[in-house]
Amino acid sequence: MTSVIPKGLSEQVKALADGEVSSRALVERALDRIAATQGTLNAFRRVRAEAALCEADEADRLLAAGRRLPLLGVPIAVKDDADVAGEPTAFGCCGEFPPKTEDCEAVRRLRAAGAVVVGKTNTPELGQWPFTEGPAFGLTRNPWNPEYTPGGSSGGAAAAVAAGVVPAALGSDGAGSVRIPAAWTHLIGIKPQRGRISTWPEAEAFNGITCHGPLARTVGDAALLLHAASGNCPGDLHQPPPVDVLSAVRRDPGRLRVALSLKPAFTGTPKQLDPAVRAAVLRLAERLTALGHEVAEAEPRYGVGVGLSFLPRAMAGLWEWSAHVPDRTLLDVRTLTAVRHGRLLGGGPLRLARAAEGPLRRRVGEIFSREGFDVVLSPTTATPPLRIGAMAELNGWHTDRAVIAACPYAWPWNVLGWPAVNVPMGFADEEGTLPLGAQLLGPANSEPRLISLAAQLEADQRWYPVPWRRRPRRRCS
Repeated sequence: MTSVIPKGLSEQVKALADGEVSSRALVERALDRIAATQGTLNAFRRVRAEAALCEADEADRLLAAGRRLPLLGVPIAVKDDADVAGEPTAFGCCGEFPPKTEDCEAVRRLRAAGAVVVGKTNTPELGQWPFTEGPAFGLTRNPWNPEYTPGGSSGGAAAAVAAGVVPAALGSDGAGSVRIPAAWTHLIGIKPQRGRISTWPEAEAFNGITCHGPLARTVGDAALLLHAASGNCPGDLHQPPPVDVLSAVRRDPGRLRVALSLKPAFTGTPKQLDPAVRAAVLRLAERLTALGHEVAEAEPRYGVGVGLSFLPRAMAGLWEWSAHVPDRTLLDVRTLTAVRHGRLLGGGPLRLARAAEGPLRRRVGEIFSREGFDVVLSPTTATPPLRIGAMAELNGWHTDRAVIAACPYAWPWNVLGWPAVNVPMGFADEEGTLPLGAQLLGPANSEPRLISLAAQLEADQRWYPVPWRRRPRRRCS
């Protein structure tokens, strides 16, 4: 067997199938990387060292017997809002949570595909913020520059993938929580169509705004994890028609009409697009034009309603999830305030917010149906990565304003339930330590088109293998 450990998800799958490496070797390397980086990156809340090695040995037995599965023997990580049998699901909170007796459906599908879950990654309390910090686990840092956050709320998952600890991870996205950390750690992050990946044992998560999604270093790896995790349970409220994301990676997207959107949805709070982010998005738009696509400035018609629809669904979701917390007095005071608001918004305001979704889809969808665009290109965030602790001392109101100012672009697509893909678009600094990202937004069930376009950009821009060719300047290992 080779002494060189392949880095990417697809590469590891192939090396395992070809007998060039063992699952135990891959899992041992992942566990070694966790141990080496945990004191600095702090990406993991739970590490399944003994269980993962046992599962790796079983994967090696299956491989030796000729068994082949999409992810057989590959180590991955999952965010700590996804149930893993035998492990607690604390979702970033303090307290003693009981171990789960069953995998959630997304994890069950990944394990049925042969993946070995090496651990559960850090997330802020109830996934609220675009930074991954909290009293339950401390500070999770960005492997490109440890003075900055990897983003959130899937910050631990993003940090683990960006640092090469695991080849891919499953996060979740309720207001950009996959796309934001993907942008700030130079990764591909996919927010799929609502219901593409089951949220069972919840019929829907956070009143339909939250979904699971993959984080990976390449488009092909992200698509592979999405393919393996996709599917539904009978009790899922949202069950979209199947789409082929694997062949989309290799398919030319054709000539597309791309709407360049720089204006965020209305929130009534101040926000401004950072010049470095603006310049990077414009450069990416120029590359799309050079690749043969038609790019024109156009803005989705969000109106006021999209924000009014988001708030009750998010706040009521926080209130509902807080019922699982063993001791609410241990929660951040900002979380407690949000939970109280969620209780108030969980009745009539929530029903009105849900009823508004259909009209909102028609209104925003006019950019596709009436104006004839295929894809919307926008910044993923308004700013480069934030410094660690930048919001630690803020109260709830000022935290919300700062969060909206930094990340005003991602959340409307959670209200609509439509797919989006973050792609890297360079760095905000000359040293290459502050990654930036742009998002490709599409209408319902458009993951294949978005993935094809992302793969075309990846081939043109050669984003990876950056971690192996050009490692982060201040990596934590």
